[in-house]
Amino acid sequence: METGSTGTAGTVGATGSAGSAGGRVVVFGAYGHTGRFVVDHLRERGFVPVLSGRDADKLRELAASTPGDEVRPAPVDDAAALDRALAGAAAVINCAGPFATTAAPVIEAALRAGVPYVDVAAEIEANVDTFARFADRARAAGAVVVPAMAFYGGLGDLLATAALGDRTAADGIDIAYGLSGWHPTAGTRAAGEVSHRRRAGRGVRYAGGRLQYHDDAPVTVRWAFPEPMGERAVVGDFTMADAVTIPSHVSVPAVHSYMTVEAAGDLAAPDTPSPAAVDERGRSGQSFLVDVTVRLGDDRRRAVARGQDIYAVTAPLAVEAVHRILTGRTRTVGVASAGEIFDARDFLGALSGHLAVDFESDPGPAAPQVPAAAR
Repeated sequence: METGSTGTAGTVGATGSAGSAGGRVVVFGAYGHTGRFVVDHLRERGFVPVLSGRDADKLRELAASTPGDEVRPAPVDDAAALDRALAGAAAVINCAGPFATTAAPVIEAALRAGVPYVDVAAEIEANVDTFARFADRARAAGAVVVPAMAFYGGLGDLLATAALGDRTAADGIDIAYGLSGWHPTAGTRAAGEVSHRRRAGRGVRYAGGRLQYHDDAPVTVRWAFPEPMGERAVVGDFTMADAVTIPSHVSVPAVHSYMTVEAAGDLAAPDTPSPAAVDERGRSGQSFLVDVTVRLGDDRRRAVARGQDIYAVTAPLAVEAVHRILTGRTRTVGVASAGEIFDARDFLGALSGHLAVDFESDPGPAAPQVPAAAR
């Protein structure tokens, strides 16, 4: 794979700047697994985290370990408490799932407060709801709402958008997740249960230019990941939030996702333990490779990201988004995904301390085929 700092093939260079010091950013769900990473990263970037969420006891426990952090409990069904939580803040990052319950109330509070809203929702239906319910209102208010600014949804969208360059349409986009394993958090399991109920147990995919629900059995195929990972068995149509974020601004008939069978098995197993820290940052030993292929007629472009711990890497994604919104480095207003509102290549470059990203054109053999019904 070619590397470099410019052109259509290359390694993304570091182009980000330091965080804006002093701004208060409310973290709703601050005591959760991902929320703690976000709080720590905000502090590293010079922001002042404000700890918020539904459980006052957990907030006080977290604050006791980080003296000086302000605590503002707020049940999601208490609009006045949410307003107090966001008072005087520069932005809010929602890390509290299930987002089917928390997203709308916190967005409403952000709109009332006139502050940007960012969340880390991987729930497909919750993200669809955010676009459908708030797109017109947020645009009319000149507000910024960025859903799924996380490993699932945000990263794949940035990679696909960066690979597209100045194009706004593709014939198809494939995203393969090469996870070494997946130790899901309690929040991941709770969100998955909510989505499972909303889908009535059906599968979901983005094909024919829309989300489709189906009862097809999962299909296992082979995916040729870049070395050193190499060819692996993956579960086809393992659809994630990218199926909402990418089509929100890219004209594409199909977005197909694949997951390594080991990770899919970990997620499905009821006794898989939660992530365990292995370094001073609190990251687990999980490694990941996200392999995105964009098809443009006979032209194919690839973007690949490598890193450690899908939950930990969500923090720099969400915090960089807040920093760019507050410093005016955005392309639109309203409800917008990462690839639409930010300069995708520049954004990825700012994450060089957390991700290794490469691009190439004409990456070789086509993606594995899934049943015709999925296309």
